[in-house]
Amino acid sequence: MHSHLKKFLRMALVLAAVAGILTVSAFAADGDAETTSRFYCTFWALVPPIIAIGLALITKEVYSSLFVGIVVGGMLYSNFSFEGTVLHVFSDGIVGVLSDSYNVGILIFLVILGAIVCLMNKAGGSAAFGRWASAHIKTRVGAQLATIVLGILIFIDDYFNCLTVGSVMRPVTDQHQVSRAKLAYIIDATAAPVCIIAPISSWAAAVSGFVDDGSGLALFIRAIPYNYYALLTIVMMLGLVLLKVDFGPMAVNETNALNGDLFSGNNPYAGVEDDVPENKGKVIDLILPILVLVIFCVIGMIYSGGFFSGASFVDAFSASDASVGLMLGSVFGLIFTMIFYLCRRAMSFKDMMACIPDGFKAMVPAILILTFAWSLKAMTDSLGAKEFVEIVVKSSAQSFAWCLPAIIFLIGCFLAFATGTSWGTFGILIPIVLAVFPLASGNPLSVISVSACMAGAVCGDHCSPISDTTIMASAGAQCDHVSHVSTQLPYAMAAAAVSFVSYLAAGLFVELGVPGWLGLPVGIVLMLAVLVIIHQKNKKN
Repeated sequence: MHSHLKKFLRMALVLAAVAGILTVSAFAADGDAETTSRFYCTFWALVPPIIAIGLALITKEVYSSLFVGIVVGGMLYSNFSFEGTVLHVFSDGIVGVLSDSYNVGILIFLVILGAIVCLMNKAGGSAAFGRWASAHIKTRVGAQLATIVLGILIFIDDYFNCLTVGSVMRPVTDQHQVSRAKLAYIIDATAAPVCIIAPISSWAAAVSGFVDDGSGLALFIRAIPYNYYALLTIVMMLGLVLLKVDFGPMAVNETNALNGDLFSGNNPYAGVEDDVPENKGKVIDLILPILVLVIFCVIGMIYSGGFFSGASFVDAFSASDASVGLMLGSVFGLIFTMIFYLCRRAMSFKDMMACIPDGFKAMVPAILILTFAWSLKAMTDSLGAKEFVEIVVKSSAQSFAWCLPAIIFLIGCFLAFATGTSWGTFGILIPIVLAVFPLASGNPLSVISVSACMAGAVCGDHCSPISDTTIMASAGAQCDHVSHVSTQLPYAMAAAAVSFVSYLAAGLFVELGVPGWLGLPVGIVLMLAVLVIIHQKNKKN
């Protein structure tokens, strides 16, 4: 009875918020929407995502919370005009993001990858890999370490990383009673944090594009040792697994998993996968399609960057379009998988065709959340969130010296958390930092501050419930999205706190004439010390 009452109160809160927004919008309308919002380029531009995130964490209902945030954005943009709110939310928001070619390419990639995963499941490849893994991976620690290693190896793109690692490792972690929330955390922690320190990745290409003088890739490589959040997240993840440390909501989920409940009572993907005969399929039915998919996706990305038109491999990767590359790569990967299974007589053609709509259905939760998250970002963009942050940073940057990298890290965290996009955060902050600390000046703080931009963007992206990478990690692990966010947040915040101290140390070292890279060993020691303290505390309890 108590749980039903809580659910009723949550839904009442969401409905009241929607009703209040629409009521205020209707009464405040003056007949015609003003051409320029009076909330443009103010703190109000960040209010819609803050409301959406807050409601998601309070109500545990991500779809309704995102929609409320979108409506708030439309209301502010139209100056509370009812007609303007409705038109902006649907025409400029939802319809607009679904008309964007980049977004459509990502959605096609999701659907095709869902179909490939369904094919591998029906052919018995996933079950065969699970049987092989059970003979070679004997412990929960081994299952988690294998997931980490696979996540690090697939560094090409975070979307591809999340869904591929999830589909491959779910049978293994399930067998060793690792909770889906823990699997989602490992997937998420080896997606963006690994891509942001991999020179050959879609993220390196994105960062390089925000540097005007053509030295973007060189700057990216120089910034890797100072990308404290990404590096410390990997250290923390390994420490958590090896020391068998869990805290916060994750500890509850892990305890439930050991008692047989991998989802802690909330499985939005129940009934998606059909049972496969016990001895059907071979390991090659999973490994070969995945390898071919990786190869085709790399080829697709360099093709989109002009590699086959004469550009070098590095230049092609820097200029690549991840949406086009992943879409083309997944199409050819699907064709290969179907031909391969036909040749092996692993499935009939009719059964393979049935996997395509099944794969689409498996990706519906991720597609819905992505669509709403993109629409919410469109609302913040239309309200001038980028311009507001640029004004704040430029007006205060000259007032700071050695502590500026740490301040930039915090700004990047907040901006990426509120908007759900790390790439957008790069685009806002990196040009500002390079204007304050030009590379030509030779100031060591320029590279450290650029790295702080990237680290803060990844950190905020890692924490945000409306981040596409966070959504993909939930889909890859087939874990409830709000459960993933709430269990991951304490871990991400612990790594963020140590990273902030590390950037303070790096700035201070530069001020004293000491190499700034010494901030990394300081951060590693602090991170390990935090884990040891938590481990000792858990033992006492």
